[in-house]
Amino acid sequence: MPDPTLLVVMTLMLLAIGAFAGVMAGLLGVGGGIILVPAFFYAFHTLGYGGPQLMQICLATSLATIIVTSVRSVLSHGRRGSVDWDILRSWAPGIALGAVLGVIVAAGLRSGTLQAIFGVLALCVGLYMSLGRAHWRLGAQMPRGLLRAVLSPVMGFLSVLMGIGGGSFGVPLMSLHGVPIHRAVGTAAGFGAAIAVPSVIGFLMLQIGEAGRPPLTVGAVNLPAFVITIAMTLLTAPLGVRLAHALDGKLLKRVFGAFLVLIALNMLRKALGW
Repeated sequence: MPDPTLLVVMTLMLLAIGAFAGVMAGLLGVGGGIILVPAFFYAFHTLGYGGPQLMQICLATSLATIIVTSVRSVLSHGRRGSVDWDILRSWAPGIALGAVLGVIVAAGLRSGTLQAIFGVLALCVGLYMSLGRAHWRLGAQMPRGLLRAVLSPVMGFLSVLMGIGGGSFGVPLMSLHGVPIHRAVGTAAGFGAAIAVPSVIGFLMLQIGEAGRPPLTVGAVNLPAFVITIAMTLLTAPLGVRLAHALDGKLLKRVFGAFLVLIALNMLRKALGW
């Protein structure tokens, strides 16, 4: 039986994590996973939970929340005409395939290795958010044929190894190929569903050892973290949207990019045992 005081502390930490992730999602349009994974890891580790599979729990729980938020988001964007359904239909199968491969690989890695992978990829995302320019282009339209067949599974695969949805990779990729930002954000929400649904099914079947496992964890998904985070993000995301209209979005994105770089470097530091 878990210590009741420990459960109370865990609940309070998860409430704060969910509230912050919701505000950031509404404010910057970034998926919650890139915030949730390091936050979950910090919370569980601080509370004394650990073991070689802690990062799998953080990734899986983050992806479980993305099922709810991405479906809600893509439906909302769809009503506004902000989803490019042709891009979504043509990219989703490859993304889902990559997500399944990501679960298979992640299941066999230790927490330290997954921390290092998260740190490197989050560093790339943070640098792009800090230094990227709206006018940068790689092409006039989204890749097709063989290039799409390669890029779509890679996107799904890397997203699962980070526990994130489609925004962090999908929005930059579409923006660099001339897709307007609002359509890129709406379409990337659909990418998130294609990543999260098959990967969470896989993570639910993953066997996690009891030693160091947070309470009420099914497969690799921690149910309290999932429920509390969803509830808080639904409550606080509208606040982030209101703040986005009142503040300088470009400056905020660059500041958050710098903040993400620090998170990534700290994750790499822990992975290296420094």
